[in-house]
Order: sequence, then C-alpha cells, then structure tokens
Amino acid sequence: MARSLMSCDILGPRWMDVPRLLDTPRLFEGFRHEMDRLWNDFFGGDGGREEWFAPQTNVAETDKTYEITLDLPGMKPEDFTVEVKDGALWISGERKEQKREEGKTYHCVECQYGQFRRVIPLGESVDADKIEAAYKDGVLRLSVPKAESARPKRIEVKA
Repeated sequence: MARSLMSCDILGPRWMDVPRLLDTPRLFEGFRHEMDRLWNDFFGGDGGREEWFAPQTNVAETDKTYEITLDLPGMKPEDFTVEVKDGALWISGERKEQKREEGKTYHCVECQYGQFRRVIPLGESVDADKIEAAYKDGVLRLSVPKAESARPKRIEVKA
C-alpha cells in the first residue's frame, strides 16, 4: 500500500512535538504561493518577508540506521549546512532564484527557491557522532546510526 511520508511520522510521536513552521504539506504550498503573490501585488515588494520552501524529504528506518534523503536539485554542497544541535538534525540553506530571461514567455514556473530549513528530532536513540552525509545528483543522503541500546536484540529461546 503506497503511503506518503510527508509528515515523517515514522519517528514516532516526538516528531510531531517539534514546531514545523516551515514544513507545510504540499497541499498548502499552492495556497501559500498565491497568498504571497497577492501580498506582493497589493503592498508592492515582499513586505519584509523572506521566501521559504521545504525540500521534499524521505525518512526510512532499518535495524541499524535512519536513512534521510532530501531533494536539493541544482545546488552545491556549499549552498546548505547539516548540523546536529539541540537534540535534532538541522538541514538549512538557500537556493537562489533563477532569473527569467528576456524574450522568453514562461508558461509554468514551479521550481522552488529561497531559504529552507528542515529540523528532524533525533532523541537519545541515535549515535550523533557517527552521522554521515553525502550529496550526489541533487539528492542529500544522511545516514543516522541508531545507538547500540536502540537496536533490536534477538533473544535465544531455550527448549
């Protein structure tokens, strides 16, 4: 059965405790962009607000790790940072807006740009010192190893 991981609820209830002000579901992205456009048209400029977006993120779990991937096409590793702080994994950066070229008629512009931040709570069940990050083909892949105490243990059953 296909299931959206938009809410990333597989990390348990603690995941939902963290304010996710910048991680609005895709359903509301169009509405937010339309409201931003209306704001800009009415007041001129952006009213001092900055443009934000939330890169698409997947979180998967194995017996030994959490595997996190973020779609960040068109970026370079120096355009974003990955940090562990306050018991969470912070991924933040900025994608610059592509300038529209004179003489072209744009019929559809869906690429997101601006600053972004994803905060993923880690809890005590991970080994934060051994987190690995790799960026290739526009995808940031993070491997977050579980602490030894959080890994499943097989118990031998005696007859």
